[in-house]
Amino acid sequence: MKLAPLFFVLLLIGCQKTKPTDAAPTIAEIIEPQETVAVTNDEKIIKTDTVAIYTDGTESTTDYILANLIDQQADKDSIVTVKYRLDFYQNKTKTASSGIAITGFQKGSEWIASYGLTSETSKNSPFIQISVGYPACGYTHDNYLYYLKNKELQQVHQWSTMSDSGWGSWVEIVNPTAKSEPKSFYCKTVAFTPADEDENIDMGILQHSDSISFELKDSKWKKILLSAKDKPYFEKKMTFDQFNSTE
Repeated sequence: MKLAPLFFVLLLIGCQKTKPTDAAPTIAEIIEPQETVAVTNDEKIIKTDTVAIYTDGTESTTDYILANLIDQQADKDSIVTVKYRLDFYQNKTKTASSGIAITGFQKGSEWIASYGLTSETSKNSPFIQISVGYPACGYTHDNYLYYLKNKELQQVHQWSTMSDSGWGSWVEIVNPTAKSEPKSFYCKTVAFTPADEDENIDMGILQHSDSISFELKDSKWKKILLSAKDKPYFEKKMTFDQFNSTE
């Protein structure tokens, strides 16, 4: 398995009876571009976090992101929504900015960023992955994949991950080439959750869902959902130890 460098190190895959579920739809669904928060340079900044960008585990001395908190609101249930302006710096020069909004933001959340779709293709990559969340088990982390080239920035994908003592859900990104800048790649959502109906409390279910392909067209990334949205198309039932003893 080749996971993108920001993701939790959850290991796949045990061997038990495989249960295929719904196949991909006859006609793939084109996913519209991500909606992002508009940014300007005159927002009032509440606080700023400096986010180092890593390449294959090594922190860059010249490339980083300034995560500027520009708004935070709590609803009647004390659920906090924040808005950030992300300023991208390369060679210590600001090259681009993007706005994001996060609902359910936890105080004390930490940022991490790295180059590359996968750890094997991180060097000289125009892809930047960013993750933010509270650094403890059971908390959801928000993840963003950006494409930054020639000072042009595009948010390619956005997803959530969660890890809790070996259980959880995440997105697996697969680069079919050895290149740091492929013309296409794909990803899928992977989850390993307890099989609540089973008497064995260590039994779990591995599921794959939301298979998405990405293709570069006219300098912009387009994505197509290849499976039924939010519906598993593949399952394996296995014990916790079987799941965590595989590569």
